[in-house]
This record gives sequence, structure tokens and C-alpha cells, in this order.
Amino acid sequence: MALAPLAPPSANAEPSAAAAAGSGLTIFVFALFFVFGGITSLNDVLIPKLKDLFTLSNGQALLIQSAFFAAYFLMSIPASAIVHRIGYMRSAVAGLLTMATGCLLFVPAAASGLFAAFLGALFVLASGITIVQVVANPLISMLGRPETASSRLTFAQAFNSLGTTLFPYVGAILILGSLATVDPWTLTGVARAAFLADETRVVVQTYIGIALALLLVALAVWSQRNKLKEQRVEKLHFAAAFGLLRRPRFGFGTLGIFLYVGAEVTIGSLLVLYLIQPDTLGVDQESAGKLVAWYWGGAMVGRFLGSAALRLFSPGKVLACVAAGAILLLAVSAGTSGLLSGWALIAVGLFNAIMFPTIFSLACEGLGPRAAEGSGVICMAIVGGAILPPIAGWMSDVTSLRAALVVPALAYLLILLFGLFATRPVTAPTQATDLEPSC
Repeated sequence: MALAPLAPPSANAEPSAAAAAGSGLTIFVFALFFVFGGITSLNDVLIPKLKDLFTLSNGQALLIQSAFFAAYFLMSIPASAIVHRIGYMRSAVAGLLTMATGCLLFVPAAASGLFAAFLGALFVLASGITIVQVVANPLISMLGRPETASSRLTFAQAFNSLGTTLFPYVGAILILGSLATVDPWTLTGVARAAFLADETRVVVQTYIGIALALLLVALAVWSQRNKLKEQRVEKLHFAAAFGLLRRPRFGFGTLGIFLYVGAEVTIGSLLVLYLIQPDTLGVDQESAGKLVAWYWGGAMVGRFLGSAALRLFSPGKVLACVAAGAILLLAVSAGTSGLLSGWALIAVGLFNAIMFPTIFSLACEGLGPRAAEGSGVICMAIVGGAILPPIAGWMSDVTSLRAALVVPALAYLLILLFGLFATRPVTAPTQATDLEPSC
């Protein structure tokens, strides 16, 4: 997903050294995938909580995702520079400590009573996640034999999906539980102040617990910091990487990543608010938060189904089909009510499953030695998760939550068009310099 600024060990590296490193570190890398996936999806239950505590509109509440995903755009290249300077293992520790710092910043944020302070804490937390993601994908490839790298990465992604499935369920119990019995919008004066103090404390305690877990993982990784030999790249070509956007396939694919992340995060962010509507499921917020796990769990199941389909059919056609399926489910959800409306929206997660890796691979096809630079640019496109959710939130404020589903639907329509576009053969570069970075 992210730019790998350090080269992995060469094929001639001693296998015993790689195996020794892998046996001690792979478990911690799997933990990284689990944690940063879970913390990201935890925002879906944090949104309704802070919305009620600060009496926010939908558009304002979804600024939580803007603060979080803006870090990918602003921190991806600095994170790559950090890895280049201090190496993978120390950078992983730096990312974990930054994540823990972001979690601990919830304490002064709660004391200030300002929504903006929570947004700042989330940005710091996401900055740490960005560093960890820049490290994690190439690192898992380095920890073991080259011929089993794909298997390890697939297994690591499964841990990521497990985190995105479990965290919302547990978070709904811890964070949204009290909202099932008390409506903060009906409280005033001293009663409201006391409720807000208690509920803010619940959020803070949850993130302090996450911070402590992150510190333990950081300590474990630090203890292994010298067990991996890393081969440095002499020079990085960050500025030249953006020139790749002139290539239609890569540029369209980068837009596809922007739209996919934006659509996926938008649906996850609105899901609790959508399901509690009387004409949808009419459940309390805790129950709706638990159902978010089905949305992300669908993506986990879909990875296995999509993997089989991609072996049989063209990736571009499979991408177009799942995008069409997502549009259909959004139309069904917006045009119906009750169980059908709610579960149609939850089921979109199943169709999201193969979108990121498929768009990524199709966009980078034909880049050759510059694929790593392209990966860095695509990582920045994850900023779509910061932009589309508040647009949908503001639209829901002036129309309705059902009408706001047009935002992810339009995103999936463009992804469908990219899938059809990507069925064409890769166009060879017209000049030899097209795939060479300028200095």
C-alpha cells in the first residue's frame, strides 16, 4: 500500500539470517496489521459517540474521518523518509509510539472539552498508523524465505481484516453502551454536564487501554531491532513519482483508490446513524455499532471469494462487477426500508473486499522498476477517506441519509469505469524515459 524506501534483502541473502529474523518478528508484524486495521475501523463507533457528546451535525461528526485520513496524505512521504533514515524496525517502533501518543492525547482533549482537540489527537494517532503501514507491507516480505512472501502477506492482511471486524463490535460495547439507555439530547444543565463527563471518561479509558497495548508491542519490536539486516537505497525520487500520474492507467487507478477508500469509509461512518433510523432497523446505537462488524466482516469473507474469482476472470472485469454490485446494493438500500434497507447497506462490505488490491495492481501494471514510487503516490490517495465522508455527511444534513448514499454510489460508478478501462492491454511507454525517474 505504501512506498517502500528501503530495498528488501537480495536473493543472495543468507536464508538462515532471514529465517532467524522472521521467527522472532513475524508475530509482531501480524499484530501491527491487526492493530492498525482495528483502530481505523473503531472510528465508525467513535463518530456517533462524539456526535452526541458535542451535539454535532452529521457533516461535523464526519470530520473525524477527515482528521484521521488526512494523515495519509500529509505523512506518507515523511514516513518514507523516516524509514530510509533509521530503518524498518526503529521506524516501526516510532510509528507505534506515535500511535500511543495520539491515544494518550485523548486525555487532554477530554479535559479541554473541545471537539477540535479530539480531531488533533486522531491526526497524531493516524500519523503513527501511516508510519506503521509504510513499514509493515515490505517488512513482512523480508521476514522469511522469498518464495513464501506472498503467503505471509496474505495471512497478514487476514489479521488486518480480523481487526476491522472485532474492534467495532468491542468498541460498540465499551463506547456506545450507555447511549442505549440515555438520550443526551434530552439532558440539560447539571445533568447533561455530568453525563458528558462520564461518557468522555469512557472514551478516554478505551484509548488509554489501546495506548498501553501499543507500548507493549513497541517494546517487543524494540527488543528485536537489531535482528534484521537492511539494504539501503542510495537515493529516493519522491518528486519524480508524481510524474507517473501523467500515465492514464496509473492516474485513473490512483483516482480509483481515492474513490474506493472514500466510499468504504463513508459507508462505515454513516452505518450506525443509518441503522438507528426508525424506518431502517430502529435499533439502539450499541446494537447498530455491533452490526458494523458485519460490514467489515463481509470484506474479510469477500477476500477469499474474490481471490478465487480473480484466478478465473480478468481482474478488470471482476472489479467492474463488484463495483456494479455495490451500486445495486446502495440503490436497494436507499429505495427500501426496514431489514432490507439496513442489510443491503451492510452487504456492500462484501463487494469492497477485493477493490483495493485489484485497483492497486491494475494501476501499477507496467510501471516496472518504478512500482515502488507509484505505491507511495497511491498511499497518499487514501486521503479520499478524509474528503468523501464529510461531503456525504453535509449532504445528509440538508437532505437525508438515504440521499447521501449517492456519494459512494458515484464513487463506485467511476471505479466500475476504471475496471472496464483496465481490461485493455497495458500501453507501452512511448519513450525510454517514461519509466525512469528524473533527477
